[in-house]
Amino acid sequence: MTPLDPGGHITVIHRWRDRYADYARYLDHGRTRVSYITTEVGVAAVPPGAVETVLVTATDDLAQVRPAVEQLARRHGPQHAVVALKEDDLSVAAQLRAEHGWPGQLPEQLLPFRDKLVMATAVLEHGLAVPEFASVQSAEEVAGFGEKFGWPVIVKPRVGSSSEGVRKVAGPEQAQAIAFDDQVPLLVQEFVPHQIYHVDGVFDGRALGPCRASRYLHTCLDFRSGQYLGSVEEDDPEVNAAIAEFTEQVVRALSAGPLVFHLEVFVERPAPGRPGRPVCSFLEIGARVGGAEIPFLWRDVHGYDLMEAAFRIALGAPPASSGAPAPTGELAGWLLVGAPAARPCRVLEVTPMVGRVPGPYAESLLRPGEVIPAADAYYEHVGGRFRFRGTSSAELAEAITATARDFRVTAAPS
Repeated sequence: MTPLDPGGHITVIHRWRDRYADYARYLDHGRTRVSYITTEVGVAAVPPGAVETVLVTATDDLAQVRPAVEQLARRHGPQHAVVALKEDDLSVAAQLRAEHGWPGQLPEQLLPFRDKLVMATAVLEHGLAVPEFASVQSAEEVAGFGEKFGWPVIVKPRVGSSSEGVRKVAGPEQAQAIAFDDQVPLLVQEFVPHQIYHVDGVFDGRALGPCRASRYLHTCLDFRSGQYLGSVEEDDPEVNAAIAEFTEQVVRALSAGPLVFHLEVFVERPAPGRPGRPVCSFLEIGARVGGAEIPFLWRDVHGYDLMEAAFRIALGAPPASSGAPAPTGELAGWLLVGAPAARPCRVLEVTPMVGRVPGPYAESLLRPGEVIPAADAYYEHVGGRFRFRGTSSAELAEAITATARDFRVTAAPS
């Protein structure tokens, strides 16, 4: 029996409310026993064919997930695989695979994609451009780094997601306000002012498969500070060529096996009128599908399911059987607008944006009276999520900017 053959028992660790992953299409739930471990927020997206669903308060807590896996094995037979697709849940799944001999990424293979010190060191050792960085344990070490490499600097947890705990530090005085905790090791990085891109795609273990580069409108850290966050796929062939070359070098440096990845890079373009090609440097990378609206856009606009590729890899199968997306000439973009009040909060009013010109082709909004939960899937539970399609980066950027300007949502603490 192979992981994608009918029969057996597979457990999925799941936390989204929306259908980021279409599990029932990836695996026949009528012929394979598929169980789920999820939260109260995520349970609504569990397919009806699941043999059982166990609730936990946190899917990234091994102390809760491990006994849930054992309970499911007693009731439905031993599992032959476990799947987790959300970044924060990958470490739990990797540890369970190591304990049970299941297929998929193991802790030592995942580490360069989770620990930002390990990943930056590995990329640097392969001769690729990485801004200056160091592990820090005190404000004095941050100050010393800033004096050597210049202010501001970025201080972040070595392990984390969605820019949680990341801060831009302007000088030694602000460094004194950082809380240092042995349980949350920190990294300091040189601040880079260049444009940030995210690159999403598939590596089959030998070469890049489908891959797309997108330019951020604002940054993930800006979003934590109240700005909207947007993204448009790039249409400049020189930028795309430089990013693709750098991307393949990075994934080859970090992985000998297949993976779906979400890479972030800095791109410095030549000054106007000056010769040269864009120059890339490394920011960070995850061994998972990008968040926000990326899974939906790839299915809707490009006809390729990144989540399916990640699901198959987690079961020890090739990334996908459907091949590369057919070129359509269309580009995709997305927009997130933050929650209008501290979560959890109850939506009072909201302005639909689909149908406006320029505007999105799809949106995910809560109705008045519904609650935005304080759930861990940070980019899912926001004030508004919007998806765009068009024929140029400029067209997408105009639509995203107009939507961010005109969208309104209000809420009250719940």
